[in-house]
Amino acid sequence: MSGAALVVVVVVVFFLALYLLQRYGDLRRQQRMVLLGTLLAWYLCFLIVFILPLDVSTTIYNQCLLDTANQRTPVTQATRSNQTDNDVSPKACDKPWSYIPDGILPVFWRVVYWTSQFLTWLLLPFMQSYARSAAFSRVGKMKTALIENAIYYGTYLLIFISLLIYVAAHPSWQLSWRELQTIGITAANTWGLFLLVLLLGYGLVEIPRSYWLSSSHGYLLAKTYFKAAKMATEKVEAEENLADVMEDVAAVNASVRQNHHLRKCVDTILTKCPTDYQEDMGRHVESPGGEQNAIPTKRSLINLHKKVISAVHRHAQTQVQWSILTDEAFHLEDVAKSQSSPVRQLTHSFPSAHHHEWYWECVFRQSFYRLLAVLLCLLSAAVVWSECTFFSTHPVLSLFAVFVDKAEKHHNYICIEMVCFVSILFLCVCVYSTVFRIRFFNYYYLVPHHQTDAYSLQFSGMLFCRLTPPLCLNFLGLIHMDSTISHQDRIQTSYTSIMGSMRVLSFISDGFYIYYPMLVLLLCFATFYSLGSRCLNLLGFPQYITDGDLTSDLENEGRELIRRVQGATGRTRDGYTEIKDSQGSPVTEIKNSGRI
Repeated sequence: MSGAALVVVVVVVFFLALYLLQRYGDLRRQQRMVLLGTLLAWYLCFLIVFILPLDVSTTIYNQCLLDTANQRTPVTQATRSNQTDNDVSPKACDKPWSYIPDGILPVFWRVVYWTSQFLTWLLLPFMQSYARSAAFSRVGKMKTALIENAIYYGTYLLIFISLLIYVAAHPSWQLSWRELQTIGITAANTWGLFLLVLLLGYGLVEIPRSYWLSSSHGYLLAKTYFKAAKMATEKVEAEENLADVMEDVAAVNASVRQNHHLRKCVDTILTKCPTDYQEDMGRHVESPGGEQNAIPTKRSLINLHKKVISAVHRHAQTQVQWSILTDEAFHLEDVAKSQSSPVRQLTHSFPSAHHHEWYWECVFRQSFYRLLAVLLCLLSAAVVWSECTFFSTHPVLSLFAVFVDKAEKHHNYICIEMVCFVSILFLCVCVYSTVFRIRFFNYYYLVPHHQTDAYSLQFSGMLFCRLTPPLCLNFLGLIHMDSTISHQDRIQTSYTSIMGSMRVLSFISDGFYIYYPMLVLLLCFATFYSLGSRCLNLLGFPQYITDGDLTSDLENEGRELIRRVQGATGRTRDGYTEIKDSQGSPVTEIKNSGRI
């Protein structure tokens, strides 16, 4: 099995990253460079997470060999000469099934780590600005990307120079390439750890709670009504914004003649408009009223181009989300009606091929979700306890370190890998799921069903590349495999070896890395009492809180809205909802009547 486990993991993780990209991105329409950059960033980060347990088991095996060699009783030279090569390592140090030969992992980690850092600090920010630019030429897009990233690069350079001055001013240190490399890694990991704890504190509470609450169909249906009311508002706003932008495009289209030098830019803008608008504006080119409009400048056309791209994408995004949301509401209503069904079969509002779905929805689902929530809650409690006590090595208080230490004493490498894999996977789920859930207005928003824009995809890749290295170092600290924190004289993992000695900056290794993760406890309390959601509600951004008055109002609004949609729409074969042409949209009706 020498190296075979590494190959299997590399292949499996690639398809995992590709599946997620296919779910959130549009593989057919989005730029190939955007998809490739995002895929590579996600792939490298997931790869680090899956390979690290193999690195830990290999390191523990090498430590076992070293400890056995040091404790071996002196023997005569004659006895030594009679020993065979197979007798050098005793039976207690059986080679793990996933053992990776020496020399492979250090090279592997260097390639993976530095490639991910190049992506997150240099390539992806530039590609992000390039893809977001509305300039009409490649040179214009590159110029915009360089200007936007000048401040960003300058900020990171300022942090690096500050740490460099600190090291240079210390009398006992001499700067070398290795130390400069360590300073850069430390600066990047410090920034990542700051954000990591914020996201981790939210995920440790919200993930178990979401599964517990999701075991109730009543809660899911009420939350769906709430989301429907919010989405109805967003949908109407997107439609109105698109109509306003199309009016500006129509005015520009009428004012710029076919022989004008800016006509090519206008035609580019028209290609980004929906088909029905393109056909309508094509019939009114150079209308008599268009001559009264002033000729636009190229800068104004660039701004209009940017508005068109944003408005069209947001309109399509809300349409798809609305269809999926109404379909989910109809399904949950069907489940609620069928829970007391004597025939033990779901009564669907449309034909379904799932004849045995009733047993899952009405019998097993609640128990399964609550059991899963309890297990996740126990894992969260173990993480919080270990984050607050991992610096204590005598006695060992970190639960993950205790489990790994027990398995190490019994040379149970499979158990070591399973403990490491489950632990780091749970940490990653808490952090990564928060990255997929958070939303910064409409600038960053990961939407499934191929509705995520290029900017959000690349921003998520940047976040993953910045969060994964400090997350892995934090995990190695939890299991006492990082000598910088545990201060133990033992072999370091290959992953830790590429980070250099963090003791070059003692105020970070002995202070920030140890005490800052304890803040996760305060963030867990804040998340448990929904302080962030309550603050957003006060600021005018509705969030779902079970005891909130605004939540109750939007719930009732959404229930009425779904009822109107159900009566005014037809069902398609795939279960999505479409507005009939002969009837007005209930969203618009409610909007006009002042209900939203």
